[in-house]
Amino acid sequence: MRTEEDSERIKLLQNFIKIQTPNGNEVELAKYIGKLFDENGISYKIDEFGDKRANIVAEIGEKKVDDVLVLTGHQDTVTVPDVAAWSHDPFGAEIVGDKLYSRGAADMKSGLAAQVLTFIELVKEGYQIPGTLRFIATAGEEAGTPGATRLNEQGISKDVNAMLVGEATDGNVVYAHCGSFNYKIQSKGKSTHSSTPELGINALDGLNEYINREKHTFDDAPVDEYLGELVHSITVIKGGDQVNIIPEYGELIGNVRTTLAFDNQHVVDAIQKTVDDINATTDYQLTFKVLHSWHPVETSPEKHLVQVAEKAAEKNYKGRDIQLITYKGGTDASVFTKGNPNIDVIVLGPDNASVVHQTDEFTTISSYLDTVKTYKDVVKGYFEK
Repeated sequence: MRTEEDSERIKLLQNFIKIQTPNGNEVELAKYIGKLFDENGISYKIDEFGDKRANIVAEIGEKKVDDVLVLTGHQDTVTVPDVAAWSHDPFGAEIVGDKLYSRGAADMKSGLAAQVLTFIELVKEGYQIPGTLRFIATAGEEAGTPGATRLNEQGISKDVNAMLVGEATDGNVVYAHCGSFNYKIQSKGKSTHSSTPELGINALDGLNEYINREKHTFDDAPVDEYLGELVHSITVIKGGDQVNIIPEYGELIGNVRTTLAFDNQHVVDAIQKTVDDINATTDYQLTFKVLHSWHPVETSPEKHLVQVAEKAAEKNYKGRDIQLITYKGGTDASVFTKGNPNIDVIVLGPDNASVVHQTDEFTTISSYLDTVKTYKDVVKGYFEK
């Protein structure tokens, strides 16, 4: 039986979702969160950086000890390419049974709302945090992490001991996730008429040479203790302007899911070696550029944060077999750990991890309410060492 308090929690989540933030407009949501914090005497700062982008950071705690625990999530969502394909209004926060449908319901406004409620409810309950509990809500996690990068450059993570990222995990505790490394290969050739290809150098052939070699570039990469084998893919290819001209330029974009066993610098070295070999042994001329470099995040399952989170999840997510897991996706923690590689990190959130970025994305009301309870127990358990 849902209580009046539960109804208020659900309404807050619906309000979060109705503030549309597909790849932008985070400032409106940040101001709404700030208003909630104002009503509850919670100190915060909104960090606006143009074009309606904004982060928000809040803190509570007595600071009698140095421990800093962060609850963090992103305010943006991916776009809705085809509204007509949805069975429910993608920004209507419609509830059908136990499911709440909307873009961002799972990724990740349900986790974000649960974190905001954790702060508010702990304050209302008068719970005294001996150290510092910090809330960080970022802009742009889905496209380039400008918010997290900006905060990291400001030193937001330097004093942090532990971090909980509220992405959807179905209540499971993720203790390690891959980094994400995006890169571009540019191929320069020589144009000529397609009737005399021998007079030119086809830039697309240069890309094809790289593609064939890339399949084996990472053959010797070690298997990571937690994250397993490196994952790599070429995902975008562009080149050519006219059917009867040998193209003089082409480019491709690739993605590598990095691990601590074969980290981002190892990936840079491996790709550069492949490009150098092609340039030295063929007529093709390739250039390698790093687009984004987010680092892998791993925390031993034996760490205090992981153990506390597992216990809290098992207590509060009813009827579930809670697992300690890893995954190949990335989070803003990949940026924050650049500034402080010693942060213990977990990812823990509500349903439904399998539908993020999809049409008719949803979360479940029951898991969302369970997440609020879980986060509160994680905070208490973490500081009650």
